[in-house]
Amino acid sequence: MENQNHKHTNRLITQTSPYLLQHAHNPVDWYPWGEEALSRARAEDKPILLSIGYSACHWCHVMERESFENETIAAQMNENFVCIKVDREERPDLDSIYMDAVVGLTGRGGWPMTVFLTPAGVPFYGGTYYPPTGRGGMPGFTDILEALSTAYRERRDEVDQNAAQIKNYLEETTTLQAKGSGQPLSTQLLDLAWYYEGTNRQGKAVKGGLATQFDAQEGGLRGAPKFPQPMTLDFVLRTFYRTGDAAALQILELSLTKMAQGGIYDQLGGGFHRYSTDGRWLAPHFEKMLYDNSQLSLLYLHAYQATSQELYKRIAIETLDYVAREMFSPEGGFYSTQDADSEGEEGKFFVWGRAEIETALGQEDAAIFSRYYDVTKGGNWEGHNILHVVSTLAEIAAEIGVSEETVRESLARSRAKLFELREKRVYPGRDDKVLTSWNGLMLKSFALASRILVREDYREIALKNARFILDTMQTPEGRLLRTYKDGKAHLNGFLEDYSYFIDGLLGLYEATFDLKWLEEARKLADIMLEKFWDESDQTFFDTASDHEQLVTRPRSFYDNAVPGGNSVAADVLLRLALLTGDPDSRYTDKATGVLGRLGEIAAQNPSSFGRLLGALDFYLGAPFEVALVGNENEPGAQALLEVVYGNYLPNRVVMLLADGQDSAGWPLLEERPRQKGLPTAYVCQNYACQQPVVTPGELVEQLKLKQ
Repeated sequence: MENQNHKHTNRLITQTSPYLLQHAHNPVDWYPWGEEALSRARAEDKPILLSIGYSACHWCHVMERESFENETIAAQMNENFVCIKVDREERPDLDSIYMDAVVGLTGRGGWPMTVFLTPAGVPFYGGTYYPPTGRGGMPGFTDILEALSTAYRERRDEVDQNAAQIKNYLEETTTLQAKGSGQPLSTQLLDLAWYYEGTNRQGKAVKGGLATQFDAQEGGLRGAPKFPQPMTLDFVLRTFYRTGDAAALQILELSLTKMAQGGIYDQLGGGFHRYSTDGRWLAPHFEKMLYDNSQLSLLYLHAYQATSQELYKRIAIETLDYVAREMFSPEGGFYSTQDADSEGEEGKFFVWGRAEIETALGQEDAAIFSRYYDVTKGGNWEGHNILHVVSTLAEIAAEIGVSEETVRESLARSRAKLFELREKRVYPGRDDKVLTSWNGLMLKSFALASRILVREDYREIALKNARFILDTMQTPEGRLLRTYKDGKAHLNGFLEDYSYFIDGLLGLYEATFDLKWLEEARKLADIMLEKFWDESDQTFFDTASDHEQLVTRPRSFYDNAVPGGNSVAADVLLRLALLTGDPDSRYTDKATGVLGRLGEIAAQNPSSFGRLLGALDFYLGAPFEVALVGNENEPGAQALLEVVYGNYLPNRVVMLLADGQDSAGWPLLEERPRQKGLPTAYVCQNYACQQPVVTPGELVEQLKLKQ
């Protein structure tokens, strides 16, 4: 039946990954990663051609069209190699191992990733995108295939020697990336990560740290392409809170405002594209990733707490509403990505022509809209217009002699019309698999947004998501699974699945103050410690102890597009330690082990360790332990909650004890009576507790908030 309308169908047709299914009708004899493919390679002594990508990857689609759909090239691949296709989002373990190999071989990485392996799975050659024939200094894919198949047959000793060297390199990367000095953890590391100056060995003045790496005109880190870097900017916000350094706040606000006004942000539908190809946030790579939008929505919410800037609140809401509208399944899972391409063209869904806008809006509204969003007849990008903000309401109002409110109303009217018009276009493809880790990130954002913004609808989304993951993507033994699609959950969960989802559950507890979510978080944390912890190295592996045997057991340290599993694990363990009382110090000891191993290298490479530096800031920041006593719907309790969630307070844990609720086993809630019969706040810090208080003003004072 599957073959009726397709000339070719390969083994990928049985998979659930949309990326693998995209390749199911290639003439290439693709296998999914698994014992069938590996056994064939061993039995026939054939090298493996491993291709790794993801469904929203533009150049993955290009290489498929050019090479994998070409019957001549496919025949060359099938004759000389066992061909395996992997979705990097489903298998971050394989992606991590073989990306390390490609970076070691070529000095750079990316997707599509093309790696050649021995039958034992050891890489001996690799790269990224290859054109079918050589061009622009790039070797052709057909030439690569011929050279490597010949080398494997006729110069096997050289291939085996290369493989042995790369295997040694891969084993070293899991142990040598982090070398702690053994010095006690201190705020000096945070200061060093932010800014330092001194002299080098030659006596020359030097300065460095994150503060020196930002673009003073456009925000974000200097250069192009520009990535949003939410974890780095979160550390900048934490630095402002910790030190009061006005430069940190200036960098943060410039970056957030420029991104919000840029083409990287979807000005009509909300949500952020992956990155900007230029240095001024104009021309994005148009795919939208769940992990970007989860982290950025929360960053904008935190910035709103810290600054009360309505722009940041609006961007957070629009981003969350986009996810709820387009990336949330009826079952309760969050989808993974939306493609950059539609109808075979990158960005076609999102760009506009001036005439199209004039026809839709009429001359007067079109003039205002075009002035505000830089819409021209010639276009601002490849003959088209990417909407981005280039004017203020005041500037346009002054130019045409109307009030700012008139301009505001015109823009709102125009956005609504164009959004409805855009809805009639062919949508970009969507990768609708559900990944536990990315869902944990989005769960946290919706949960905390529900509390910060007092949005019951966001809380319901968070609840539905958590129930879906626990009901559908958890084994009877309590183990998490990695991926779900079309009624099937499979693949063992990785460190990031456990740590991110625990993080989401901690956020959901704050949204609901239902202790069952803390219980679930604690159970998963105990599994995480049992299955992933490496006592000898004082860090976590990416894969569980009972995971399949790979060429090496991966261990990732850096915070890249998504946080490192070690960073999030340290963060959630520190918070669980405070919430549970950590009677045997298991959580605290493991978290400080990670920070001790990685803290120094993080301070020296801050743009690669934003989330870990946030965890270190939490550990060193004497977190507040806030216990509220009272029913959430009481006005007095609501006033106290407003103090906690209406302000930026990054280093705190919060619990609430409602009337009649059992506090046994939760030391932070035990022996906490109401004062004067009123909802009451108890604040502890550094193993000491202050007097209980009942008024918002007293709580503000105890939390050292600036009002």
